[in-house]
Amino acid sequence: MHTEPVLSRGRRAKAAVIAAVASPAIAAICSTLRWTVDGAEHWERFMRLERQPIIAFWHGRILAGLHYFRGRGIVVMTSQNFDGEWIARIIHRFGFGTARGSTSRGAARALIQLRQDLRAGRPVALTIDGPRGPARVAQPGAVWLAGATGHPILPFHIEASDSWTLRSWDRTQIPKPFARVAIAIGEPMTVAGTADDVVEAARVALEEVLRRLENRTTLMLSAPQSR
Repeated sequence: MHTEPVLSRGRRAKAAVIAAVASPAIAAICSTLRWTVDGAEHWERFMRLERQPIIAFWHGRILAGLHYFRGRGIVVMTSQNFDGEWIARIIHRFGFGTARGSTSRGAARALIQLRQDLRAGRPVALTIDGPRGPARVAQPGAVWLAGATGHPILPFHIEASDSWTLRSWDRTQIPKPFARVAIAIGEPMTVAGTADDVVEAARVALEEVLRRLENRTTLMLSAPQSR
């Protein structure tokens, strides 16, 4: 049985410094981005309903997602390690809540919290290939949560026309200032229960949906800009 890791005071202080430096830098870059949005009606539909979504996306697209979904009270699952600590501190500054856990540690506790958040009327979000990958391979947490609660998954993908790509496992994309950014939000996806075969089929289907959304954002960025 895993015990919950406790970060030292020094590591927590370092995480606080990273968040203090990175948060305004991210906000400054994102304020210059030029957005093209497809599928906004899917999000808006949830705003008219009591049932909140389980937002699902790839780990490498979290930065631009912070800006687009900022200030909406979304609760995000983040890991309990050092990286999760500074990430949690950053996303708090953009108006998100956190449920601390990951596929490798603390998952059950975090999923219980996410169920409680959904019950309380708060949308939740998971980077479905995090926290360590493999990249672009969906873990079952989001689809299990959807099957257990009846709340639908809302997938999205973001792509930038000009960006920096980190040499991390997830190839994190950081849009460059004034880049064009396309976000494609997919139709809500329901999961009929938590049986192993149901969860696996939904997991594979979710991967395919995100691939199609990525292709859509690529087409959106290649389309001529209207004047």
